[in-house]
Amino acid sequence: MSLGAKVANQLPYLRRYARALTGSQSAGDSFVRATLEAALADEDLRATIGEGRPQLYHAFNRVWSTAYVDTVDRSSGFEIGGHEAAAQERLAAMTPINRQALLLTTLEDFSIDDAAYIMGRDADEVERLVQDAIAEIDRESTTSVLIIEDEPLISMQLEDLVRSLGHDVCGMAATRTQALEIVAREQPGLVLADIQLADGSSGLDAVDDILKIGSVPVIFITAYPERLLTGDRPEPTYLITKPFQEQTVRTAISQALFFGSSRPLD
Repeated sequence: MSLGAKVANQLPYLRRYARALTGSQSAGDSFVRATLEAALADEDLRATIGEGRPQLYHAFNRVWSTAYVDTVDRSSGFEIGGHEAAAQERLAAMTPINRQALLLTTLEDFSIDDAAYIMGRDADEVERLVQDAIAEIDRESTTSVLIIEDEPLISMQLEDLVRSLGHDVCGMAATRTQALEIVAREQPGLVLADIQLADGSSGLDAVDDILKIGSVPVIFITAYPERLLTGDRPEPTYLITKPFQEQTVRTAISQALFFGSSRPLD
């Protein structure tokens, strides 16, 4: 397999990680593009990223870590809206290295050793960073969550998980219509949504309807992630593949609430 094909296979997942790490699709994609440009200019780096997924993420981390201070403390050069501005403001007050460790070991499913290589740290330190990140998650402010899911067992599992984190569940919808009915009377601070719903309606359409009313962070949980990682439309920052691990959902909830717009639904 050619180097281009190897990188292309991993690119949707690296872009997902970059968006979750930066809280912005435009910023995340810019860091991914900078990583690829660095590889084009450096023959050794180009050969390294073809060796495997950890090597590609390690190259990305080198680019991201050297530019991170600029992203937080000064103008990043990106045109940002309210969502991204809120993300940068919160980044300045939180510990991104902890969240990075947790993202790598849960959302991206790397081992502690691989995460340590990617981050350029030793395994014991990464393990401590993950535990610190979990502690930060536990300190997150509570919110009200709308669950859009047509499989009852998964819906109940998500409800139990959300409540165990200290959040409320304002409603559970199995169709697009039910979701809109809940939003008409409630103000969710977070939405967990499947793509395919009970009556053949789309979770994507339900979320689009909700976002027309107001800004709220959304986590998609689906068995068909490839339908969202196409580059043809704005892609979700938070995307979890079924069957999911509870720790992965927990991480995504923390990230979504951390980076989510502060403007509630009207």
